[in-house]
Amino acid sequence: MSFAKLTVSALALAAVSATAAAARDQVQVTGSSTVLPYSTIVAEAFGENFDFPAPVVEGGGSGAGRAKMCEGVGPNTVDIANSSSRITQKDLDACAANGVSDVMEVRFGYDGIVFASAVDGPEFALTPADIYNASAAQVNTGGTIAANTYSQWAQFNDALPAQDILLLVPGTKHGTREVFDVKVLEAGCKESGAYDLFLAAAEGDDAAKKKAAVSACMKLRTDGRSIDIDGDYTETLARLDADKQAVGVFGLSFYQNNTDKLRVGTMSGVVPSTESIAEGSYPVSRPLYFYVKLAHLDVIPGLQEYVEFFVSDDMAGPDGPLAQYGLVSDPELAKTQEMVANRTPMGPLN
Repeated sequence: MSFAKLTVSALALAAVSATAAAARDQVQVTGSSTVLPYSTIVAEAFGENFDFPAPVVEGGGSGAGRAKMCEGVGPNTVDIANSSSRITQKDLDACAANGVSDVMEVRFGYDGIVFASAVDGPEFALTPADIYNASAAQVNTGGTIAANTYSQWAQFNDALPAQDILLLVPGTKHGTREVFDVKVLEAGCKESGAYDLFLAAAEGDDAAKKKAAVSACMKLRTDGRSIDIDGDYTETLARLDADKQAVGVFGLSFYQNNTDKLRVGTMSGVVPSTESIAEGSYPVSRPLYFYVKLAHLDVIPGLQEYVEFFVSDDMAGPDGPLAQYGLVSDPELAKTQEMVANRTPMGPLN
């Protein structure tokens, strides 16, 4: 989408709300708790360096943020949804049904998912299979699927501490959970041999069997050993502070800013760091996004400028403040900058 070609929804918005700028002169951003600190840093710097108010930035989860963005077009709807997982076709279909016809996908960098425990506790050298065996509802016990009765980490891996299992995982509304499910839980299910057993027991054609096996891998135990955290990482940290036996799931940048409280575990022998993520050796990394409602670009003051500022070298580059906070800069940032300048909408995902 170019400057000269406004969408119908944008024209309608401008027509029905000639005073939209007066009604709302601040960019509104919501969504991922992982992206929240990055977005807050950019918003504060934007307010200090531009003749626009600082954007209003809120958390609430990636899925919830995308849903709010897709509620419709107009000054009473948000402009940007932050997300630590990629938007789904279901989201885009909901957007389209509510008149949000054009959405721009902005990938601004990378982060990692880390497993951390109390700073003065034992070290954890983890694999995806270890996380699966600690948290899954059913596990592979000697070639047979059985209900998970493991109570200590050392029971399934004697290289791990003889410490009670208490795993704090992100709730289902978080983008981090989506990445955790695929890159840790599903990977661990396969690594442990449980996936093959689920697959052998499934019925139907190959596609149906694979779907059933993955679904079985995703089921977590409900005996109090694996706990969903619906809040942000600060809630996970508070729970860990209250119970030093816990191991929590955090974003890399959050861990890096709380090393006085947290000890990070390795994953498959790799220490999580900006360097190991940038080189691709750390196995649980993920791109970070925000999604922009293109119909609002010429209606909400400062929106285009904020988006361009966010992905600028000064902010999202390898020497910018987001990298100092823990972001792994996107090596293809220049392509993103060009896309933002051209207001390029994303196409369908399927």
